[in-house]
Amino acid sequence: MGVGGAPGSDTDRSRLTFQILVGMGAGVALGVALNALAAHTPLPQRVYAVVVDGALYVGGQIFLASLKLLVVPLVFVSIVCGVASLDDLSRLGRVGGKTLLLYLATTAIAITLALSAAMWVQPGAGFDLTAAQITQKAVADPPTLVETLIALFPSNPVRAMAEGEMLQIIVFAVLFGMALTLSGEPGRRIVALFNDLNDVILRLVMMLIALAPYGVFCLLARVFAAEGLGAIPPLAKYFGLVLAVLATHALLTYPLLLRGLAGLDPRPFFRKMRPPLALAFSTASSGATLPVTLETVEHRLGVDNRVASFTVPLGATINMDGTAIMQGVATGFIAQAYGISLGMGDFLTVVATATLASIGTAAVPGVGLVMLAMVLRQVGLPVEGIGLIIGVDRLLDMVRTAVNITGDAAVSCVVAKSEGQLDTEVFAATSED
Repeated sequence: MGVGGAPGSDTDRSRLTFQILVGMGAGVALGVALNALAAHTPLPQRVYAVVVDGALYVGGQIFLASLKLLVVPLVFVSIVCGVASLDDLSRLGRVGGKTLLLYLATTAIAITLALSAAMWVQPGAGFDLTAAQITQKAVADPPTLVETLIALFPSNPVRAMAEGEMLQIIVFAVLFGMALTLSGEPGRRIVALFNDLNDVILRLVMMLIALAPYGVFCLLARVFAAEGLGAIPPLAKYFGLVLAVLATHALLTYPLLLRGLAGLDPRPFFRKMRPPLALAFSTASSGATLPVTLETVEHRLGVDNRVASFTVPLGATINMDGTAIMQGVATGFIAQAYGISLGMGDFLTVVATATLASIGTAAVPGVGLVMLAMVLRQVGLPVEGIGLIIGVDRLLDMVRTAVNITGDAAVSCVVAKSEGQLDTEVFAATSED
């Protein structure tokens, strides 16, 4: 995908954040009021049907449908653009291999940490949203690991897209992107077309994400109308757990990566990363932060331009550890909220899906929810569960973007050190100038 940043200004993003918070608060207030009113004075069936099962249900479902609408085109086009941006695959050599391996490895570690934490803390255990029909469908005849591995490769990519078989779409997109890179001038012409198409799709993402305040209002109002204030404690547990796993990954995994693989002191690394971290937190976009991240990695951390100019833009495209953490915790949270048990095969599927999906997660605010819809569908969990967490997702999005760019910079330093292209004096210097 293009790494120039998300459509829309910083003012637009701030306004959207405020609107989502207002929608969240209004939805919770209306839902709690309806729940309390129903407890003391049973609402007429017609009123409840019109408000809760009518207007709120329709509004929430329209928003969920808009998220699902984006899944296939966004994943396919983003991955094709991301892989094609590698330029000449035959000349990537050791730098390309190390970078890709480290990005995928840190993402797999992130999603594993998140799933483990979600299974241990059980943040969704306080909900009681079990639907017998959904549960039966979700756990009926789960595929074996062998079947899952075979199913990665599509026999008909068009059918895979039509049926929403996301793992097959991801594999086909990766292969197609590689073919474009190796096809010379014809491939470059097609890549230019895909880059334009990617810009259009990202604009569509922003158009539909603009519906988020209304979707949040409808979804949360309906949840709290049924659950009342009892829905708040498990939601707070979810929010706190995601923050805890994000902090653990940023302050444990990356320092170990720097120290263990490159022998680097992580303290100057984090000190010099403060400017891009602040920008990432405020914009919630890895793409928008890219220029500052690249400048910091090159001039303050001492990574040679020949490495940084490849690893940092690639990281903004495929390295989404923070998003993977959200997906892992959210998957466990939603499964527990609906009373659905996930087996080891489901966990492995989530790890594989979220790791591969990180390649197709565009560096724009809010798009992680689209990827979450894909992960939920892959393990048979109800997509409607997104409504339980969407109200606080915008706040978490800012934190996980900061984690994403931290991973980009850490991997860049490790790869550069292994290739002898890291100025260790610049890296360790106390001055940031």
